[in-house]
Amino acid sequence: MSVRSQSSQQPAEELHRAGFACFVGRPNAGKSTLTNALVGQKVAITANQPQTTRHTVRGIVHREDAQLILVDTPGLHKPRTLLGERLNDVVRTTWAEVDVIGFCLPANEKIGPGDRFIAKELAGIRKTPKVAIVTKTDLVDSKALAEQLIAIDQLGKELGITWAEIVPVSATAGKQVDLLADLLVPLLPEGPALYPEGDLTDEPEQVMIAELIREAALEGVRDELPHSIAVVVEEMLPREDRPADKPLLDIHANVYIERPSQKGIIIGPKGKRLKDVGIKSRKQIEALLGTPVFLDLHVKVAKDWQRDPKQLRRLGF
Repeated sequence: MSVRSQSSQQPAEELHRAGFACFVGRPNAGKSTLTNALVGQKVAITANQPQTTRHTVRGIVHREDAQLILVDTPGLHKPRTLLGERLNDVVRTTWAEVDVIGFCLPANEKIGPGDRFIAKELAGIRKTPKVAIVTKTDLVDSKALAEQLIAIDQLGKELGITWAEIVPVSATAGKQVDLLADLLVPLLPEGPALYPEGDLTDEPEQVMIAELIREAALEGVRDELPHSIAVVVEEMLPREDRPADKPLLDIHANVYIERPSQKGIIIGPKGKRLKDVGIKSRKQIEALLGTPVFLDLHVKVAKDWQRDPKQLRRLGF
């Protein structure tokens, strides 16, 4: 078993490498948080409930010796809806196209059926190197971490997966995140940078803005509406009558829920919840775009959108 910790760093290769890595794992295994930690800026939505990532978000790590493009996919799960099936298709397509796969397993939870389900799928992908990443190591002591490392090594042996590396990290505490990048880079093909320096993601800004609004809308209603919220940015226009040194961007977005009864949950008493969603997401959007924003939010009902192919297309899935 090859487990890496900070002391075993190898000298960087002189050849430039560039390629795609993707983090997989059951929902809420720490994939998005890890993407954000590696890129150094918030590019993937993170929340405390499963299945919040719906779009393939690429985070781009620029280094002198390499460019590592991170593809963040939805968590693979046993689907119950048409949306669920489409999310799983997105995951499998992504796995077939990347140069290295990082399998995220939280340190604070024993390997369960969801992890095995994904590991079995991974075992069927022969050519792509696989790195086991033990996430959330700040939540356990050294004994529990050692047990998890052994269990992951054993899981690989059972299913015929040869881990290129097994790396414990804590994205929130910043532990071993740089080391993970050091270990992923040699697994990428040689080649020039694929994106201009300074780019952090190739997601359209409107998609990222919609995700930030959705993340804010999910807070506080995760038990009631975990998968019923979709956000579409309808319009982004610079305010015409503003001087050049004081620009303002008008953003009009719709928050879609599945049933009229859910409207009150999102809006809250006297509109307080929706106002809070607007304030929180506006700050994040302004940080992302670097310009002041006027955010206009409306809540609309799209009946049973997760099960309706036409509505899924309209909402960007």
